[in-house]
Amino acid sequence: MINAKLIINGREETSDRTIDVVSPADTRVVLGSVPDATSEQVDEAVQAAATAFPEWSSRPLEERQGALFAAAGAIHDMIEEYAPLLSRENGKILEESHIDLEFASGICGYTAGISAEALADQRIHDAGGTTLIRRRPIGPVAAVTPWNFPVVLSFMKLAPALVAGNTVVLKPSENSPLVLTEVIRALQEHFPPGVLNMVTGGDATGEALVAHPLIRKIGFTGGIDTGRKVMAVAAQDIKRVTLELGGNDPAVVLDDVDLSPETMRRIAKGAFSATGQVCFGLKSIYVPTRIHDRFVEAFHAAVDEIVVGPGDDPRSTMGPLNNAQQKGSVEKILEEARGAGAVVTTLGRKLDTAAWEHGHFMMPSVVTDADPRLAIVEQEQFGPTVPVVRYTELDEVIRLTNRSQFGLAASIWSADEDRAFELGRRLDTGSVFINSHSFSSLDPRAPFGGTKNSGLGREFSPASLDAYTELQTISRRTGPPGPPLS
Repeated sequence: MINAKLIINGREETSDRTIDVVSPADTRVVLGSVPDATSEQVDEAVQAAATAFPEWSSRPLEERQGALFAAAGAIHDMIEEYAPLLSRENGKILEESHIDLEFASGICGYTAGISAEALADQRIHDAGGTTLIRRRPIGPVAAVTPWNFPVVLSFMKLAPALVAGNTVVLKPSENSPLVLTEVIRALQEHFPPGVLNMVTGGDATGEALVAHPLIRKIGFTGGIDTGRKVMAVAAQDIKRVTLELGGNDPAVVLDDVDLSPETMRRIAKGAFSATGQVCFGLKSIYVPTRIHDRFVEAFHAAVDEIVVGPGDDPRSTMGPLNNAQQKGSVEKILEEARGAGAVVTTLGRKLDTAAWEHGHFMMPSVVTDADPRLAIVEQEQFGPTVPVVRYTELDEVIRLTNRSQFGLAASIWSADEDRAFELGRRLDTGSVFINSHSFSSLDPRAPFGGTKNSGLGREFSPASLDAYTELQTISRRTGPPGPPLS
């Protein structure tokens, strides 16, 4: 049982109100609680970040790098102890909880390692004088993060913000906060008071944080509707924003695809990792009519290998959904598909567990013969189901993908990688993966983010440091002007 605390100015605080965190595998089990922060406590955290900002931002970069390298090591040392708890509070299997923590540790080390070059000053010197172009930290940052991968999605914001010289107030989701709160508590010894703060609570806590006038930048990962609200609030004070809002990410299967069990398992992993609750996860599969039936048969066989049970049970290869609201949303989408004549095939094997009826469990399903206008095809399901859609003309698939309101990721599956790379250029998505669509597809050296309603800005790579800095020009020019503009 973890009864978490708020972290404000290096101190732990409680609140008169708390929120219980229950196991998604058995909602009768309370794993811990987090404080429901008051607006006064949110203000206290932001004020602490604002007070700490001048001193932290003026420290030599080497010191900030050192703190982040230390954070990477501390998180790495927590993996074995805390991965099982992360599976219990979140629902995802142990392998995925290890990925969450390992990736967070890696992002800290990687970002610290690239920061000297990415943040370096640029000098322009000619007969007319000297111009200095530098990157300055923005100020206090609000990081608001979701429940599906709470640790790494937080550190995709915290790492670049902190090493660039910003201070942070983190607000995690109340649905899966326990391991993250332990990580932030453990990192306090590596950062001065007020540099890394954390407030927990529900929607009111997040709203008070992003609206605070001293917050100068918001990093948010979550749903589109909430993202719109964050952007509207940010407009009041012209806050900078990075928004990662999810997507409806297609897999485009070409007619020369390898239908081997290995390939089918990779596609299934793309669709059903973390019970389908992955922002860039595979949400729909477009298959040429000529190979459709053979593909579906092979794909069914791969999905049928999935074993559903509690996330912390090593026998499970897929856990429960995280919460009742998300389960209800997926069930509604499937019910609509069935009612419209689509074929819903339920697959997989249920692990024998006495608590099944008390958890948010669903078996994986594959949907065929669905009208492309149905929610199962057009919307982000964020659950363990995926539609397989026939196509005859590849250009039509490209048109449908680019017409979508989403644009986070897509994958192309083909025996001809050159053909797939060329096709990827035509897709209006932030990322295109070739013959993969899972965590292994991500490269932290490459920018990650979406187009259209899938978000604004990029994480990973030096672009993440761009997002948490402002450019400043300092110029001494007394001679003739620089090169002509035309």
